[in-house]
Amino acid sequence: MRSKAATPAAYLAELDPDRAAELRPVYDAIKQALPDGYDERMASGMITWEVPIILSGPTYNGQPLMFAALAAQKRHNALHLMCVYACDERRAQLRQGFADAGKKLDMGKSCIRFKRSGDLALNVIAQMIGSIPPDRYVASVNAAPVR
Repeated sequence: MRSKAATPAAYLAELDPDRAAELRPVYDAIKQALPDGYDERMASGMITWEVPIILSGPTYNGQPLMFAALAAQKRHNALHLMCVYACDERRAQLRQGFADAGKKLDMGKSCIRFKRSGDLALNVIAQMIGSIPPDRYVASVNAAPVR
């Protein structure tokens, strides 16, 4: 389900009301926790939070460095946390946080799949997002081994 919405507000407004009701708490938690310096925009049909090129420096594809993204997919909702992709420690913290909250984590390399916002340990996600300012994220990306 790739959207052509121009803004995150338009994206949420075009969704089925039940779907929007599940994405809204996740969106709000990210917005509240997000450190200053990230830009919010629509990219690849998803709501994204990115490091501006002026802060990250040139990227391999000339696009801003994605930090997180949120989208309604055909059969599930998806929260992409790129900050856990190349960091085993953050991935372990996320897994432990979900376990401690009694939540099942359905995750690939960086994508957390969920049906309902209640399936997520939102406080754990918010804490992780809030703990990584753009300069620290850029440094971790630059230090990560190529996978």
